[in-house]
Amino acid sequence: MAGVSLSSKKKLAEEVWDKLNKEFPDSACSLEKDSPDRLAVRGILSAQCTDITVNKVCRVLFEKYPSMADILKADIEDIEALIKPCGLYKAKAGSVREFARLYEEEWGREVPSSREELMRCKGVGRKIANLIMGEIYEIPAVVVDTHCKRVMYRIGLTSSTEPLKAEKDICKVFSEDKWIRLGHLAVDLGRKYCKSSRPDCTACPLNGICKRRDL
Repeated sequence: MAGVSLSSKKKLAEEVWDKLNKEFPDSACSLEKDSPDRLAVRGILSAQCTDITVNKVCRVLFEKYPSMADILKADIEDIEALIKPCGLYKAKAGSVREFARLYEEEWGREVPSSREELMRCKGVGRKIANLIMGEIYEIPAVVVDTHCKRVMYRIGLTSSTEPLKAEKDICKVFSEDKWIRLGHLAVDLGRKYCKSSRPDCTACPLNGICKRRDL
């Protein structure tokens, strides 16, 4: 949307917010949130994997290893086997083990609220750090996943599909109090209507205002 004023984008953002909340009134994080440390592990495993699969895998993982101390003592090969359905299982197992180590040995068995501190853990990028900040500490942050960057680009609220640039654009047009929920609404829109291939524009609640970018 080159040449479109910030005020015009903010007006579009207001319409998007209202329509998405009407369409998805119960929008929420689809990862199970029984404890902050377990949510963080689920976030690590969610890269390139569906939340449904992550939740299913973690029920088995946490039944065998209920605490981060248990995970830290576990054989890495066993963790790899348990999380294999999530994909990238060797790298993710190492990241889960590293998170458990930091949690037990450096963080005083508390999940940090600082993005910078969270991102010390390999496997915790900005997206997962934002998720933890928002879901655990209610610190305003937008989770820009594949759904969010895609739908916001198509709608016309960002000119970029690069996550950090898209996040900055989104934060300019939505007020802080909307950032956490916005990520969930974007995921719901992406899953139901604005799919990567063959989006259902006719049925989409944003049909009348979306710029239909990159279709």
